[in-house]
Amino acid sequence: MENKIHYISPADITFELIEKILENNIKLELSQESQKLIQKSKDYLDEKIAKTDGPMYGINTGFGALYDIEISNADLSKLQENLIVSHACNIGPEVPSDVIRLMLFLKAHALAKGNSAVQLVTVQRIIDLFNNNIIPVVCEQGSLGASGDLAPLAMLFLPLLGLGEVYFEGEKQDASKVMKRFGWEPVKLEAKEGLALLNGTQFMSAHGVYTLLKTFRIVKYADIIGALSLDSFDGLIEPFLENIQKIRPHAGQAQTAFNFRLLLKGSQLIAQKKQHIQDPYSFRCIPQVHGAVKDTVKYVSGIIETEINSVTDNPTVFPDEDLIVSGGNFHGEPLALALDFLAIAVSELGSISERRTYRLISGERGLPEFLVANPGLNSGFMIPQYAAASIVSQNKQLCTPSSVDSIPSSNEQEDHVSMGGNAATKALKVVLNVQKILAIELYNAAQAMDFRKPKKTSAYLDGFLAQYRLKVRFIDEDTLMYKGINETIEFLDKGRLIEVV
Repeated sequence: MENKIHYISPADITFELIEKILENNIKLELSQESQKLIQKSKDYLDEKIAKTDGPMYGINTGFGALYDIEISNADLSKLQENLIVSHACNIGPEVPSDVIRLMLFLKAHALAKGNSAVQLVTVQRIIDLFNNNIIPVVCEQGSLGASGDLAPLAMLFLPLLGLGEVYFEGEKQDASKVMKRFGWEPVKLEAKEGLALLNGTQFMSAHGVYTLLKTFRIVKYADIIGALSLDSFDGLIEPFLENIQKIRPHAGQAQTAFNFRLLLKGSQLIAQKKQHIQDPYSFRCIPQVHGAVKDTVKYVSGIIETEINSVTDNPTVFPDEDLIVSGGNFHGEPLALALDFLAIAVSELGSISERRTYRLISGERGLPEFLVANPGLNSGFMIPQYAAASIVSQNKQLCTPSSVDSIPSSNEQEDHVSMGGNAATKALKVVLNVQKILAIELYNAAQAMDFRKPKKTSAYLDGFLAQYRLKVRFIDEDTLMYKGINETIEFLDKGRLIEVV
């Protein structure tokens, strides 16, 4: 990582490494080891083509249902180019630029393992796009997550042929124009290369990585904001005590309760004598709900980390074993199931958050109704809860699993598909929605806490609120609430998250 360069090798990559690369503008280069592996597999395939008279799927045959049509050696390059062009049927809203950069990185990493028989120049051009922040236009819709992410990956790699559109220096423009600026000629694809580029799960897995990086932050914020709400609601600490967790020892539950004990340590409010003996579930069951989400995120993270360190194109080349195997590593089922699970789990953080928001505005436990000093004349925080409820409802619809659906394609040759592309884009939408719901809770909880003065919350939460109040002010009279909500979303998205310990 020194000199701001990451050398791509067969070694596994991690979420921490990926986050550093994205946040610190670290450049990519191929290690000597990966250069040798790439060239070895390419040389093996070239020799195999020269010595073999019969059909080899995707190398000298058509694709999908056209697998039994043989292609002459003279047309192998045109076959691969046609594959990219014909499969570029990606439509809908554009994918975030960081997801596209991840797609480039993950594809280069997979090809560098030496099982794909591509040219070095092809992998280098992918790296060139990444390093120069040339972002191909890729859209959300079109992948079945079956033979990998065919349509979005075709869009991703059109610029290698001098086709398609890219974003460069803040402007959308023809890829050919940008290629000329760098003096790059279109890559002349050779046997199998089109398949190596399009067969793969990089659309799904890049979304998975990007969504998880956001989820890691959101899960931490959910505890901080939940603790703030608990304290401002004059809640009880007993449900977070260690002995409760020991007799139901789920790891996430125990971690959540521990976090809350740390977050609330030294709070005058949590320590004061209570007039009530029990809290609603949205407060009392935080360890169980937040904890189950943490356990799910850990599981999904393991699936995604395995995937981004895998070879998922087809056919796969094994030079040392003298094998070319047509298999199914491109099938997105592991990702589809995991991303559906992630969306369902994270949506629960939003669901329980909205209920806490409702309790804060309900006029209970000495807090003014709708969190304003003069309700009636002022509606106060009435409608932010409406917005949260609306987003929670939308998440319920988005959490209908994609992975339970399958529509056959390619004249029934691809007769079971994962729909993992849809699972991936939905999961990201859910996570971004939950960030908004948590922002609304924070907006309310900070307001409620100001009504508890002069009594104080913990030192940690007091410091967190001080940072928040630099961005978002206390509301004493009705104002444009959407501004405060958007400022809070930005605070959560861009702010520096300080660990509890």
